[in-house]
Amino acid sequence: MEIKVLIVEDESKIAALMESFLQTEGYDVLTALDGKTALQLFTKHKPDIVILDWMLPHMNGLDICQKLRQIGTPGIIMVTAKSEETDKIIGLEMGADDYLTKPFSLRELSARIRSLLRRMNRNDSDGSGNVLRRGELTIHEDSLQVFKGAQELHLTPTEFKLLHLLASKPGRVYSRMQLLQHAFEEEFIVDERTVDSHISKLRKKIESDSRTSEYIQTVYGFGYRFGAEHEN
Repeated sequence: MEIKVLIVEDESKIAALMESFLQTEGYDVLTALDGKTALQLFTKHKPDIVILDWMLPHMNGLDICQKLRQIGTPGIIMVTAKSEETDKIIGLEMGADDYLTKPFSLRELSARIRSLLRRMNRNDSDGSGNVLRRGELTIHEDSLQVFKGAQELHLTPTEFKLLHLLASKPGRVYSRMQLLQHAFEEEFIVDERTVDSHISKLRKKIESDSRTSEYIQTVYGFGYRFGAEHEN
C-alpha cells in the first residue's frame, strides 16, 4: 500500500524540495502552505505521515498538531528552527511523534519517516493478527486498533506503543527511561517527564476514571505497570 505523506511548510521552496525528494522515495505526497489547507487535505486524504512545520502563519504547528490529534491518528514529525530541549519536549507533549531541527538533510527526513512507520507498524506488520485482551480492552497489534468494549479508542502511535508494551506483561514495572526508549527509538534526548504527559493522556482515553488508575498504575519513584489483575 502506498504511504501518503502530508507536508505542511510555508516556505514554498523548502516544501517543493521535500515533495520532490519524497516522491522519488515512493511516497504519495501532498503539500500545504498553511494550517487551514493542511487540515482540509488531511480530512480529505487521511495521510499516514504529517511533516509539520512549527512556525506557520495564522495557525502555528502546535495548534495544527492538536487539531490533527482530535480528528485522526497520523504519525507527526514536527519540524522547526527551535533547537532548545524544552521546545522539543513541548512539541512531543502536544502530540508529535518525532522532532527535526532545521537545517536537516532530506536523507535524515526520509530515515525519520521510515523509523516512524516502523513504530506505527505499517511497513513490517507480519499480519499475524496478534490480539491482547485485558479487562474491557482489546488491543489489535496488526491494525493498531484499541477497543474498550465495542467502542474504538483513537490513540496516537506513541500512546499505542506505550499501551501495548505495558499490557503485554501485566504486573511488570517499566521505568520511564525504558518506556521512552521503546516509544521513541531515537537518539535525541527526551526529558523523562514526557512519558508522564503521554501516560496522562492515555489514561484519559482508556480509564473509566483516570484518577483510579484501573489499568495503568504508577510505581512512585520508578515508572509504570499494567494492572496484573487484568491479565487474561
